[in-house]
Amino acid sequence: MKYFSQFAIILFVSVLGELCAMALPLPIPACIYGMVLMFMALCFKIIKLEQVDDAGKFMIEVLPVMFTPPAVGLIALWDVISPIWPQLLVIIVITTAVVMVVTGHVAQFMLRHEQKPDVHKLWQHIRHPNSFHGLSH
Repeated sequence: MKYFSQFAIILFVSVLGELCAMALPLPIPACIYGMVLMFMALCFKIIKLEQVDDAGKFMIEVLPVMFTPPAVGLIALWDVISPIWPQLLVIIVITTAVVMVVTGHVAQFMLRHEQKPDVHKLWQHIRHPNSFHGLSH
């Protein structure tokens, strides 16, 4: 039952993304709207991570299986793709490199600006766990 409710929450947010894509005249895919809505809901604590964590982990585990149908579709369309495969290969390599560089820079930025815990507050919390409530992550 836990997985069912978690999948239902994720599906609900995905449907909201679909509705945004239909309502807004922007060339943005519905899945992007859904991801942004889920991100905002998690940031603003509308949805707690525990409410979708297990289902999300399961979906990440089975993610490679989701790429099988598109790969088969590419193989089925090889006669259309074969004249332009060198251009496609260059585009794939360049975009993959750009995504890796941008992701690395964003991760470094996030790590540099991460709040460091106050060691004195942490030690006080360890010594007196019930009397101190000022520790934040």
